[in-house]
Amino acid sequence: MSAHFKGRREDRRLITGQGRFTADWDLPGQTRAAFLRSDRAHADIVSIDTVAAAALPGVIRVLTGADIAAAAMKSPLAMNIGPGSDGVLLRATERPALAIGRVRFAGEPVAMVVAETEAAALEAVELIAVEYDELPLVTTAADASQPNAPQLHETAPGNLAFEFQCGDKAATDAALAGAARVVKVTLEAQRIAGNPMEPKACTAAYDKATDSYDVYMQTQGMGDIQTAFAYVTGVPRDRFRIHAHDVGGGFGIRNEVYPENAAVVLAAKLVGRPVKWVGTRSETLVSDHHGRGAEMTGTLGLDADGRFVGLRLDWLIDMGAYCSNAGPLINTVAAPRAMASNIYKVPAIHGHHKLMLTNLTPTCPYRGAGRPNVTYLWERLVDEAARVTGIDRIELRRRNVIPKDEFPYKTPTGSVYDSGDPAGLLDAALAAADWKGFETRRAEAKARGRLRGIGCALFIEPSGAVGAEEIAITFRADGTLALYSLAGPSGQGYETVYPEIVAKVLGIDAGKLDLRCSDPTGPTLTGTGSFGSRSLISHGSALQAGAIEIVAKGKDLAAKQLEVSAADLDFANGRYVVKGTDVSISLADLAKKLTPTSGPHPLDTTTKLAVSGAFPSGAHIAEVEIDPDLGRMEIVRYVAVDDCGIVYNHKIVEGQMRGGLMQGIGQVMGEHCIYDRDSGQLLTGSFMDYIMPHADALPHLELHDRPVPSPANPLGAKGAGEAGATGSVPTLANAVYDALAPAGVREIAMPYTAQRLWSAIRAAKGAVRG
Repeated sequence: MSAHFKGRREDRRLITGQGRFTADWDLPGQTRAAFLRSDRAHADIVSIDTVAAAALPGVIRVLTGADIAAAAMKSPLAMNIGPGSDGVLLRATERPALAIGRVRFAGEPVAMVVAETEAAALEAVELIAVEYDELPLVTTAADASQPNAPQLHETAPGNLAFEFQCGDKAATDAALAGAARVVKVTLEAQRIAGNPMEPKACTAAYDKATDSYDVYMQTQGMGDIQTAFAYVTGVPRDRFRIHAHDVGGGFGIRNEVYPENAAVVLAAKLVGRPVKWVGTRSETLVSDHHGRGAEMTGTLGLDADGRFVGLRLDWLIDMGAYCSNAGPLINTVAAPRAMASNIYKVPAIHGHHKLMLTNLTPTCPYRGAGRPNVTYLWERLVDEAARVTGIDRIELRRRNVIPKDEFPYKTPTGSVYDSGDPAGLLDAALAAADWKGFETRRAEAKARGRLRGIGCALFIEPSGAVGAEEIAITFRADGTLALYSLAGPSGQGYETVYPEIVAKVLGIDAGKLDLRCSDPTGPTLTGTGSFGSRSLISHGSALQAGAIEIVAKGKDLAAKQLEVSAADLDFANGRYVVKGTDVSISLADLAKKLTPTSGPHPLDTTTKLAVSGAFPSGAHIAEVEIDPDLGRMEIVRYVAVDDCGIVYNHKIVEGQMRGGLMQGIGQVMGEHCIYDRDSGQLLTGSFMDYIMPHADALPHLELHDRPVPSPANPLGAKGAGEAGATGSVPTLANAVYDALAPAGVREIAMPYTAQRLWSAIRAAKGAVRG
């Protein structure tokens, strides 16, 4: 990825402070809001006294669950993933915008104050008196699954939200029973907080005349948000105009309507003025949906030659107190089933996944959306199998990766991997990382008193698809074009890449193209947003298809202008040329000649396109050093070789890779939402307690692209947004285990904090002495 890099259009605006984020919107006559949150993890609400709060000067209204019930607001729906293994659909968990009757996690919104100023709203919140009757609670999925565990919802007996199975149980049981060797690994993918730079915020304005709303909030695309608001309120979706010009990070946690959003919308209608709420970092940590939260067990069978014969997966998922919009999906079909075999050939697979409800903040997709969990478990299993069998860990991978000539490859769980070259990725990564020279580096580190380890991980992951995308391209009188898409930008560089794709087809200057993502003033479009590394595949392909349609439309119109048959015209470099002559007209001139005095331009185009999903893949290698006396770990080198299909902007892809790697590094080295088991209180509720990765944690990175174009979409793209997180978690885990092996450490839980590393090394030394 060392090609000449172009800058991004967005950069000048964003780095000079000219971006417009949710908190930057101020509306005439707006009020300010603040929320009272539950300080109990599980309790019945006996009473709420709002009299003193309502009497405070400047307070306009205090809302509680009674207002939500009176408005007949529904709870947002979780995505439909079909019947589970017991034939039962996902068990609904009602989640009102403000708690009604009971609270189920610490931080749940209980009341909302609307006041003239933020200070008045915050002061009034402190005056609301809530009497609770505390209930027993559960803080882990394992505890929630016990026979006599406290129950969170009547609609989910046994706290089981969903039970899911995939693959062939009988075939897998038989394969494992006949295996020459069987290895088993149990891991925890700890809860982590998404922590976008921009805390959660929302402003809503209600227009009584049209019964419509303008809502300013962070989104990953307005289509799904409109649909969710329509369901929650009963108001048609086209009456919600969603504004999200700049979004300071999405990562999967900004793709749904949160309770606060719904409460702000209702408040705007009730008070008849715009209502603005800006959350704090503490509110973000306690109430934004968390990521990961899974206990995973894998059992891998091998034959006498080290070939994989069967894999059993058992996942116990902590969903939190309620099912988020996509949390159930990513812990069942989206990652565990879609990539159950990872990048390896294994003839029999069976997965069993139980989604449990606990008295904690709900969980949802977070960068990687289940993929890092799959690869973490798989790659730890492969290294453990290498240790048990004595087969070199690289050789074991070589024997079992899917050969390039077997793509497209259908997995035992039904996915079809579109294209790839796993062996080529591995070879390229080994060469770039100088794997053969590692023992020399380990010896040098040992002489300095350091433990040095090297780890490798391979992965393949799903991306794209998830429905059709509709786009529009319109011509303006000044010669510029507007591109409309329902993509939700939060740092991906769409303003640069999408115009370049369209400009290449049309043969015009990309500077004349203006991307309008999720623009409420634009054409009404159908589709979804930006998630799952799908944007270039889906939105980009649709925009390219729209540009191709414009060229086809223009050929007939140009033929009339040139008084020839359309069959006599060729189009190249932005011009329609009469074959065999120098007679031509540019698309720009044609558009100018056809500009109407009113109404749409004849070249305006709306296109809807559905494409199949793709499967990017990668091979990553990392080296770490651990100071055994302090437990401090340093990532000294990281090499990533990725196949994300055709790359359209190397600088942006590299930025996506670095961002994903940093978030994976954060999970490995310290990020962890820690709760008190007895009270359900979040103990890591600020950056004083929650460990975020710092710039000095980012190692020397070597990023290489080795693309195999995807046949699943016209652009040949595969997606890159998740790869860094998906690859770095297992790669670094394997490197840490390799570093600790000489010290006698066999098991250690993530995150690998200095305290945990130091304690594990000391415990191993004590065991040897004992």
